[in-house]
Amino acid sequence: LVRSRGLGDVYKRQSPDNVFDNYKKLIDLGAQLPAIEPKDKTPENEISDCQSRLWIKAECIEGCMLFYGDSEARITRGILALILRVVNNQPPETILKIDWGFLDTIGLRPHLSPSRAGGLKSILSRIKKLTLEHSSMNAKECAGT
Repeated sequence: LVRSRGLGDVYKRQSPDNVFDNYKKLIDLGAQLPAIEPKDKTPENEISDCQSRLWIKAECIEGCMLFYGDSEARITRGILALILRVVNNQPPETILKIDWGFLDTIGLRPHLSPSRAGGLKSILSRIKKLTLEHSSMNAKECAGT
């Protein structure tokens, strides 16, 4: 399994016991996430089983996956931004091997409400689905050829 990358700088100063600080950090991350184009906010890109509206789009360029997303909810947008930090610019085979247990280690999952925890699960499922689709449908493109 692949360990996560790029998250130490996000949570290194955060106490897992300080939920408010962690939510604030998520909201700040979400504010930095570039919004997807309005034309990409389609039913095909929407995750329908989230409490708030959430869209994720992906493409594979030169062997690496690029994900774009947006949510109308600030904390959900922050969770998405956190996850995209890990998966963006990674080859499909690396994404499929990520050990998402780090979300427990940094104290994210235990502090999520049931609906947000469900949203997180839906985000991870969609990323896996899109990665599998792109790696099988566009094998040449994802291989960088």
